[in-house]
Amino acid sequence: MSTEPTSQARVVLGIDVGGTATNSTVLDEHGHFLVDGMVEVPSRVIEGPAAALQAVADVMDLVLRTTGVSRDRVLAVGLDTPGPASATGVISSVGATNFSDKEWWGYDFRGGVESRIGLPVVYNNDGNAAALYAHRTLFGEHQYHRSSVSAIVGTGLGGGVIEMGEVVKGAAGMAGELGHIRIPMSDLLVEGQPVPQCNCGLYGDVESIASLTGIRKSLLPFWLTQYPDHPLHDLPIDQAAKAVRGYGVDGDEMALKIFDQQAQALGELFMIASNFTDPHAYLVGGGVIEAAPHFRDWFLDRVRAHTPLRAESAAVAQFALVTDLDMAGARGAALAALHSI
Repeated sequence: MSTEPTSQARVVLGIDVGGTATNSTVLDEHGHFLVDGMVEVPSRVIEGPAAALQAVADVMDLVLRTTGVSRDRVLAVGLDTPGPASATGVISSVGATNFSDKEWWGYDFRGGVESRIGLPVVYNNDGNAAALYAHRTLFGEHQYHRSSVSAIVGTGLGGGVIEMGEVVKGAAGMAGELGHIRIPMSDLLVEGQPVPQCNCGLYGDVESIASLTGIRKSLLPFWLTQYPDHPLHDLPIDQAAKAVRGYGVDGDEMALKIFDQQAQALGELFMIASNFTDPHAYLVGGGVIEAAPHFRDWFLDRVRAHTPLRAESAAVAQFALVTDLDMAGARGAALAALHSI
C-alpha cells in the first residue's frame, strides 16, 4: 500500500473528495509519492459539510498512519472536489456534482477544511487535479514547457486545461468545464436521432454524449430502437447503460456505434480546444480506458481520427491516456499543493 519513507523529508497531502469516497495520498518534497494504492474513507458529503469535513480529517489521519509519516512533517494539503466551484474552493451558488443539498450552496469548502485541520489548503476541482497529474505523468521534466487538454469520461465529463504546467482556472475558477461546451451535432447524430440534453439543461454539449449519463439518457435508448433484438432490451436502463462497455469490448456492433459517437464528441471538443490553445497533448481518461487494451486503443484511435487538426498541429500533437485514474485526483491535488509552496 505504501512506499516506506527513506528520510524525514517534509510532505504534502492530496485529498480527493468524491460522491461516495474521500481518498488521499502523500507526496514528499522531492516529488515522490509514498502511496501506491487507494487510501480512502466514506466521503459523507450527502450528510452535509460537517460530516464531510470529519471525513477529510479521518482520511488524513489514515494516510499518515499508512505511510508512517508524522503530522508535523506535513507542509500543506491539496484538496479537490467535483465542480463547479470557484478558484478558491467555494461551491457554486446552485450546488455542484454530489453537493446538491442547499447546505452546500456557496459553501467555502477549502476554508472549512483549512480551519478543521489547521494547515494551508490549496484547492482545485477534480477534473483540473486529474488533468494536472496526467500532464505531469506524460511530460515529466518537460511539464513546465508543455500544454495539454484532458477529457475524463465518467458519470459526467470532466477535464482540465494545463498551460506550461499550470492549471488554467479562469477569473471565477470555472475554466476547464469542458463537458458543457456545445459541439456541432449535424455530422455526429444519425437520421432520426434526437439532440441529447445534458443534466445541466443544455442541449448538445459534450457531456450529453460523452458520459455514462449520456449513454443512459440518450444514446442507448435511441440505438436500442435501431436494434430491436439486442439483449440489452432485457435489462433496466441503468444496468444496461453500465453493460454497454462490456459489449463494446466484445465487438458488438451497436455498442461500437455508441462509443464511436462518444469518440466523435471528444474529437469535436479537441478541435475547439486546438483553436484556443493548440496544446501539445490531448488526453483521454475515464472508464472506457479501463477496459481491455484492444478496446482502449481502438477508442483512442477513434478520438484521434475524429479530431480534425490543422496539419501543423497534427504533426506535433500527442494523443494519450490519463493513467492511474482512481488516484489521479488526489495525486494532482498533492502536486498543486507542492508547487504552491
